[in-house]
Amino acid sequence: AMAGGQAAIASVSGGGGGHGLGTSLDILTCKAEFLYHCCEYRQCYEVTQRILQSDSYFLDCLPVHLACACELNKKNDLFLLGHELVEAHPSKAVSWFAVGCYYYCIKQYDSAERYFQKATGMEKDFAPAWIGYGHAFASQDESDQAMAAYRTAARLFIGLHFPLLCLGIEYMRTSSYSLAEEFFNKAKAISPEDPLIYNELGVLAFQRKQYAVAVKQLRKALALMPANPWESTVNNLAHALRKTGQYQEAIEMYGQALALDNTQASTYSAMGFTYQLLGNCDKAIELYHKSLGIEDDAFTSEMLFVALKSIHFNHF
Repeated sequence: AMAGGQAAIASVSGGGGGHGLGTSLDILTCKAEFLYHCCEYRQCYEVTQRILQSDSYFLDCLPVHLACACELNKKNDLFLLGHELVEAHPSKAVSWFAVGCYYYCIKQYDSAERYFQKATGMEKDFAPAWIGYGHAFASQDESDQAMAAYRTAARLFIGLHFPLLCLGIEYMRTSSYSLAEEFFNKAKAISPEDPLIYNELGVLAFQRKQYAVAVKQLRKALALMPANPWESTVNNLAHALRKTGQYQEAIEMYGQALALDNTQASTYSAMGFTYQLLGNCDKAIELYHKSLGIEDDAFTSEMLFVALKSIHFNHF
């Protein structure tokens, strides 16, 4: 899949130097949007920065630039750009969308909600603000309002899979599994190569206790991902492999997840539990201690106690 993706990127960028088609700001914006939907956020941000250096108020590029800045947690950039835009274009929805993105990034969701709402009030058909509005509600567990915002975005952006995917995630969060599956499949019909869809289908299968299906969907998600896989998907696959009794591969996957992010206490704990299931209590104990060193957790403490007891009894 990525080979095809790279070819598409090359064709969009126009190849070669000079001021050919590839340097047109509209074409570069299309390239940035393509990279964003491939979850290549760093590359996307480099492209949008290049566009904004050529024309600092090229408004068509701003929604993808701001969304990318959110994904990369660029608080300072969002703060400064929000201020500049509100000063230069106070009547444009994208300016208030930028302010909403900043507050969303610093997890002040009620403020984010207010500014996304302001943006939708200024331009009713500005779909990015409706998606941001939905995310702000979802982050506060306000599912009904989140779904209403995502539905509006889906109506405004017919043919875009992302609002449908967001609706599926909300349905899954409220345990409406068949509706969640319906929306994930609608999103998949539009964008069959988005790894996020397969990640969510994997999580859905896991929640339905269909662990073999979960393994299949999560493997598909990882196969579609760029060079750097997402830690959360690797971790999800490890859990699903553990549930299907594939302990050795589960341990390998937990190892990969820790290589991507070694600060997650729950990963050390899950890896320890898998070693314990294999009967390797010494290794389990070592990992439980690592986990508890990061974060105190009742399950990990309990399993550490069980592992220590079993070693103690084996010595007598």
